[in-house]
Parts: sequence; structure tokens; C-alpha cells
Amino acid sequence: MKTVAKEEVSRRNFLRAAAGLALFSTSGCERVEDFLGMEPKEGPVVPPTGEGIDLISHLLNRATFGPTPSEYARVKGLGESQEEALEAFLDEQLSPDEIKDKRAQRAVRRFEAIHAPLGEMYEYKEEHLLEQLTRATLVRATRSERQLFEVMVHFWSDHFNIDISKKECRWLKAADDREVIRNHALGKFSDLLRASALSPAMLWYLDGRENRKRDASEKPNENYARELLELHTLGVNGGYTQKDVMEVARCLSGWSVRGKGKFFKGKVEFHAESHDDGSKVVLGREIAAGGGEEDLDEVLEILCEHPATARYLAEKLCVRFIADEPATESIEEVAEVFKKSGGEITKVLRAVFGTKEFLKGARGQKLKRPFEFLVSALRGAKAEVKSEMVLVDYLIRMGHAPFQYPTPDGYPDVASPWTGTLLWRWHFAIALARNEIGKDIKVDEGALLEEAGGMEGLAASLLGRTPNENELASIEKTGEALALLLASPRFQWR
Repeated sequence: MKTVAKEEVSRRNFLRAAAGLALFSTSGCERVEDFLGMEPKEGPVVPPTGEGIDLISHLLNRATFGPTPSEYARVKGLGESQEEALEAFLDEQLSPDEIKDKRAQRAVRRFEAIHAPLGEMYEYKEEHLLEQLTRATLVRATRSERQLFEVMVHFWSDHFNIDISKKECRWLKAADDREVIRNHALGKFSDLLRASALSPAMLWYLDGRENRKRDASEKPNENYARELLELHTLGVNGGYTQKDVMEVARCLSGWSVRGKGKFFKGKVEFHAESHDDGSKVVLGREIAAGGGEEDLDEVLEILCEHPATARYLAEKLCVRFIADEPATESIEEVAEVFKKSGGEITKVLRAVFGTKEFLKGARGQKLKRPFEFLVSALRGAKAEVKSEMVLVDYLIRMGHAPFQYPTPDGYPDVASPWTGTLLWRWHFAIALARNEIGKDIKVDEGALLEEAGGMEGLAASLLGRTPNENELASIEKTGEALALLLASPRFQWR
């Protein structure tokens, strides 16, 4: 995708705001109109009042792409205590089909290419598909009321990463996003894993379509088998051997997908003549000869039931929602729920948010990745976004454009790879607050200040706590409250 030229923040203005940011750092939604005239539902803005990040702000920072100004008050009102409000919010978010989300759904309908039947996607230019898929991803993250669902869509998109630039993934990834990731994001892990294994895009990306053994001289392609074990299920320390990789590859041989220029493009097929139908042994379990296409289901069953898979997925979820280095106790607690529930993702998520480490541990210690930072800024500033293309340009510059990570492990979910993006984050925060990004993205700082009850209320709304004296002094010195708050270290961390 080509980057879009944008209006740069002037050096003088940037340095003036950055000076305030330096002082600030020494102290420790989008306006979603759906193009059909439907105004968003807005409640009262009642910012947090504590000196530290309370449980509600912590929950909204981790389980959503960042709160809108009125979301804190709404969620806090769901229960008499913050713990009750947390449970009520999870009840709501873990039943996404019961949440009316018409504004986001209507806004996404205009991207007709990503809704086309799989075979018809080949009729679109690959650049057009990527543009529409990326813009729809931004719209959903900023506008959807099903925030935890959208967060999990991003989690699984990284877990089952597919680089859209590889061969026919240019056309097939849009269907994978719709039919694999979004269709199973809060379902059972075993169903998600099977859907991914037989995804046309995944068969192209990890060369599963080339995995065949038609005679004794032909060796199966091990690429997908290796990533299935290392990245999708057991993890690199999951106890498998090279022999297991080879045996899994034999089990998965014979699956293919019709390519461009053929009838029924994108159709997945099993070719028995290309399958190694002999007996195999995977992780100590024998798979009898003659199983044919059923070998795939037997392998996936072995992997889903293996304790290493439960621990690996539990650790990744704890990293996503709790800490870059979560406690062993938290991982083991979540892994146990994964095993007992058979991989029911909603139950596993409840376990994550119910760990002592999440409820009582350190808050504001997860660095927002660029996509999360950008979307949280739009939501927190109630930005009016008429076109997402300039936002895509910022994401490309910060190295976090959706569907464009080149290796199968997906975008990293810890802080260290993203610390080099701070300059571009400051550029974006200042340009957004000053309405200098472009004519299609606007914020109204005056309205934000009025709704929040003044500068201190706006600061509390964006920081998730009452600002301290040094922070207030920094804001007053620069005279640019919104720009400084969005660029501040506290807003960069969730």
C-alpha cells in the first residue's frame, strides 16, 4: 500500500510542545457518526478522581482500545462496587452478539470488497482489497461497541499471522479475516485452529497447498507443520521434536486450494492421491494408516488437548492483558481453565481478568502498540474521522499497519520493539490536537474541556486518574492541554 503524503508538524511548534512533554514526563472516540446521520449515544462525562489508576480505568485500558470520555462513567455505573462493574462489563462484552453495534456495522458496509464471496475477491485489485480491509479494521476498532471482541480479533490476527503481500494472500486474507478470525474470536480454540488450518490464505501463506507425497521419493512440505506446533499450539518449548514436525506434515499432506485463473478460485480441496496414508506417531500417539483427510482432525485434537498448548495460549493472553512478564501463578491459573473448559475462549478470558495479578497488580505498565495508541487517541479525543487513509500512513510509518507483518509470529505484544516509535506518536498527538492531520479528521478541544468540566477533568479522563501538580503545571505552561496529554508518557502506557 502506498503511503499518503501528510502535512508535517512545524519544527518550531513541535519543539514548543515537546518542551512541555519533557517537563510532564518527570511526574511519574472517534466521534462516531455512521455516514447515515445516526448520532452516537453519549452519556455524561464523569472522569476518574483517584490519585492512582482504579480498577475501572485499568479494565478499560486493557479490555478495549481505550475509553471514550463517557465510557468510564457508564462502566462504573454497571455495579455498586468496581468489582461488580468489572463482572457486568465482562458479561456484556463476552456476549458480543447481544450488543447492538449498528453504527460500526453500517460504517463498514461501504467497504464492499471485503464482503464479497471468496471467489469474487479476485475481481478486485489487490491494493484496493488491502485498503478496504485496513480501513475497516480502523473503523471497527474506533467505533465498535464490541470492544473486547475487536481486541481479540487483533490478538488472533497476530497469533495466526498472514502477511497479505505473499502471493494469493493478497486476495484471500480478507476472507480469512472474516471467516476464520472474526467468526471464531470468542468461540472454541479448537474450532478456530481448524478453520485456520483449512483457510485458503493460510494454505498459501505457509505453503500447506504444496504439502504432498505422491510417491516414495517426494517429501512433504514441513513449513505449516512447524509453525502449527511452534506458533499456533505448543510453543517453541512445547516438547515436540523434529520427528513430530515430520509426522504432522505427513498427516496434513494432500490439502490444496484452487488458485487464480481456475474455476471455484479459493476452494479448499483434499487430494487423496497426494496424501501420505501410512501410519504416523505424533507426540507419542499413534495415528493409524488409512485415515485420509481425517488425519488432520486427529492431529488437531492431539494438539488442542496437549497441556503445552494450554500453557502457551495462557501465557500469550496474560502477556496481552496483564504484563510483559506475567507471573507464573497467573499463567498456570489461566492454563487450568483452558484445559477444563476445552479451550472455550470466553471462559479463559474471564480467568485472565480474574487473576490476582490483573485485579491487584501493577497498572499502567503495558506500552500501547502504535495501532492501540492511535485508536485510543481518536477515541479519547472524540475525533471525527471522515477518511482513514491518513491514519494508515501513520501506522505504516510506525511499523504497525494491519496485515503487513512479514513473518508468521505476528506483531510483538511487548514494549521493547515499539519504543522507537515515540517521535511519530508525538507527531500524531500534536497534529491531531491541532487539527493539522487533514481536513478529514477533526477534534473539538473546547467541547472536550467543557464536557469534562475543565482542564483537570480532561486530564483525568485521558490519564485514567487525577493529574498531579507537576502535570497540571506542564499543561498550563504549554497552553495545549489535549496535545500534551495525548503525547504524555502516561497516555502511552495502558
